[in-house]
Amino acid sequence: MADESNAGPAGAAVVTDAEVKAPTTKKRRSPRPQKASAEPAQTKTPAAKRRGYSEQEKSEKLKQIETQVSEGSTLKDAIKSAGISEQTYYHWKSAAKPGEQKSTKNLKPLPAGDELGALVELEEENERLRKLLAEKLRAENAELRKRLGLD
Repeated sequence: MADESNAGPAGAAVVTDAEVKAPTTKKRRSPRPQKASAEPAQTKTPAAKRRGYSEQEKSEKLKQIETQVSEGSTLKDAIKSAGISEQTYYHWKSAAKPGEQKSTKNLKPLPAGDELGALVELEEENERLRKLLAEKLRAENAELRKRLGLD
């Protein structure tokens, strides 16, 4: 019977906890205002979203930038005055390179025998250029020693 008497106050405690934790109602948020630019964005045509430049306009802008840089302006300022981004400038510049430079990128790989031959040729040319450089440096050092009177 001792257990039954303990159950009474414990049951009352549970009821008081339930009263303390009474559910509260959440605050209601006001609805978000609609964006003002939602309707005009839908009516825009694809041409209005992006400005396309003709090849002539691109070349003119590249020439304009080149002349401004040669006159002493910084590249960033010249690009900004042309009204394009740096990324666009470099993209146009790489696209405007002569066809020779573009074709070297798309070369087919050489057969194994040709690659070996090309490697041997490059090594020979490298050795020749090293000897030529060493000869020029020796001559320059000799001239400097004569000027300084170290000989």
